[in-house]
Amino acid sequence: MQITTIKEKDADIAIVNSSEILITDVQSALDFIATINYETGCNRVILNKSALCENFFNLRTQLAGEILQKFINYRMKIAIVGDFSVYSSHSLKDFINESNNGKDLFFLTNEKQAIEKLSTV
Repeated sequence: MQITTIKEKDADIAIVNSSEILITDVQSALDFIATINYETGCNRVILNKSALCENFFNLRTQLAGEILQKFINYRMKIAIVGDFSVYSSHSLKDFINESNNGKDLFFLTNEKQAIEKLSTV
C-alpha cells in the first residue's frame, strides 16, 4: 500500500494506491482507517475500488453498509474511485447515487473528481 497526501482547498487528502485488496471485512476496514489516521493525520481518503473485495459490491452481504458505517463513525470521508458500470444491481446503483448526494461517501470515476469532491465537503 502506497499513501500520498495532497492539500486541496485547505483539505488534507490521503490517496491510497495498492495492487492488493486492502478491505475484506469490518476489521480490515478499521485497520485501514487507523493506518491512514496514524500515518497521515488525514480524515479524507481516496481509494481505488480494486482495493475492496467484490462482496463489498453485493449489498445482500451487508458488508458495504457495515464497512462504510465505520468510516462515518470515525469521521473519515472516503471517495471510492473506479468503473461502477460493471455492476448491474439496481439496488447498488441507488446506493451509489444516494451516497454521492451526501457529504461523507462518494463513488466516483476518477481521482480528479474525488479530489474535487473531498476538498469541497
